[in-house]
Amino acid sequence: MKRLYLVQGLLKMKRWYGGLLIVALGMMLVLLYSLIRIQPQKQSTKQSAYSFFNNHPPNDSTISNHLPFNSSEVEQKVPRPEIVPHFIHVEGLDDLYEMKNFSEGELKSVLAWAPLRSLLSRSDALPETAQGVKEASVAWKELLSIIEKDKASRINEIDNPQHRNCPFSVTTLGKTVSISGTILEIPCGLVVDSSVTLIGIPNGQNKSFQIDLVGQQLEEERNPPIILHYNVNLPGENMTEEQFIVQNTWTNDLGWGKEEICHARGSANIQKVDGLVLCNVQVVRSSTEENLNVGQPASATPANISGESAHRTANFPFSEGTPFTATLWVGVEGFHMTVNGRHETSFSYREKLEPWLVSSLRVEGGFSLLSALAKGLPVTEDNDLVIDLEKLKAPSIPRKRLFLLIGVFSTGNNFERRMALRRSWMQYEAVRSGEVAVRFFIGLDKNSRVNFELWKEAQAYGDIQFMPFVDYYSLITLKTIAICILGTKIIPAKYIMKTDDDAFVRINEVVSTLKGKGSGHLLYGLISFKSSPHRDEGSKWYISEKEWPHAAYPPWAHGPGYVISRDIAKFIVQGHQERKLKLFKLEDVAMGIWVEQFKNSGKEVHYLSDERFYNAGCESNYVLAHYQSPRMVLCLWEKLQTEKKPECCE
Repeated sequence: MKRLYLVQGLLKMKRWYGGLLIVALGMMLVLLYSLIRIQPQKQSTKQSAYSFFNNHPPNDSTISNHLPFNSSEVEQKVPRPEIVPHFIHVEGLDDLYEMKNFSEGELKSVLAWAPLRSLLSRSDALPETAQGVKEASVAWKELLSIIEKDKASRINEIDNPQHRNCPFSVTTLGKTVSISGTILEIPCGLVVDSSVTLIGIPNGQNKSFQIDLVGQQLEEERNPPIILHYNVNLPGENMTEEQFIVQNTWTNDLGWGKEEICHARGSANIQKVDGLVLCNVQVVRSSTEENLNVGQPASATPANISGESAHRTANFPFSEGTPFTATLWVGVEGFHMTVNGRHETSFSYREKLEPWLVSSLRVEGGFSLLSALAKGLPVTEDNDLVIDLEKLKAPSIPRKRLFLLIGVFSTGNNFERRMALRRSWMQYEAVRSGEVAVRFFIGLDKNSRVNFELWKEAQAYGDIQFMPFVDYYSLITLKTIAICILGTKIIPAKYIMKTDDDAFVRINEVVSTLKGKGSGHLLYGLISFKSSPHRDEGSKWYISEKEWPHAAYPPWAHGPGYVISRDIAKFIVQGHQERKLKLFKLEDVAMGIWVEQFKNSGKEVHYLSDERFYNAGCESNYVLAHYQSPRMVLCLWEKLQTEKKPECCE
């Protein structure tokens, strides 16, 4: 009986402990649920791209070349984005994807268009995207029409006026020159080193005269844009009025821009364009000194000029009744005016008003024109007459994956630059064997003639990728993304390089360096570890507080040439497809920002800086030389072939 009571007691105790266990488990579940709810509020080691971009701290670390960059000790406060970018309607975008009757070969020049479409319709797109797309849609429809007419004329063996090549020069010689208005048509725009020379006499009427470089006019525009307005104000009778030169621009959207005035009395502005001061004023010197200075660039700082009228008159390059020869030439950074052999003024290019857009020269006011000559204009080669055409074509790619894809930034009318590259460093064995591929990335031109010439070039050489927007400088970051798309999704490569069409690249040296490194997490080039945004609104690289609110940029490689590994390129493509990466208009800095975000996702990044990447000029033992004209590019290649050493050309 006692045993029975003992068993019953144990059973009752077991039930009590069981109930207690159930209660304890329930409390543990409640506590665990609470912890799960709290956990996301903690700082994760894996940050979102938006989180990094919205609050990136300045970076003050001193980094040695060829070492991984580590900023893990820098404190970061990263708020979540309030607004996620969405897709919007962009006028003309649908028209750009109209490609009926294109052959498989023709479609090879627009391989990146489909993946780029979502970038062009983002609500946080780059500021000039809508205009670049709208104008590109007009240019694209015109090009498609020309292509169809060209195909029909070939079938019917009819002469097509579109087959006219872009001329090297145009002149008024032998033609009747109008007193005012358009005096020269510039068929295919201007390029670096193009020039326009005018010979004339100020006649005193209106006390001023104007020289305008006029851009291409779209159908819906009231007037064409003025790429450069050069207004000369002559002195009044007895020199009672001040002489000065005003330079400006005009567009339908914004009207007149900010005037830049060069007074005869001198200027305190020491800003330079291509190394030349904006206003060149020299005091009256002895005849010996004056002869020594004829044709020489201005000094670094304009002289302080007194207010004496004799000095002002002697310095001013134009006077009533006195003939002059004025040459307006195109530099890398801006336009420059030389009068009677002396540099007088310089003017930086402004956004969406670049030299390739120039379509005509116009003069107005009190000015008797004797002659005008535009030379050094972009010229195309007749593909039917190119002897070494087969040697210059892009070779087929036999490999499943390239070792290196090189994307070259170019503009439509830079025909000569591209041909120089095809005849020089694109002849390296690594390129001809298919280990390395080179492709030019080019936006559409507003000039239909240029677009058709570019289309024929693309079909002849097979190395051009068209971009679905007009080729404005403010949109070049989209080209960077397009290179990453091509190198990860279309022509897969282990490494992706970006460079410019005025750069000479020693590909064998680049390949050799990359083969000695690990396969991933790499940014290779001339890296800037300490830099800050330009806050001067007049700067070409101006960045507002809204665009980048921080005092410093993360490490970035200078734009003339840099290499990234495939994993970083894939991160960039995916990040933009998912709208997690922000667009930034300075493409080389943008790459640095995206690489930093890649690192913040938990990856180690190797920053390999090489001082042999020269972003301005050339030095012996270079890996990359920038700002090289077509002639210099060919000279560098010749030196490598004959002297077997990387020596620069004078």
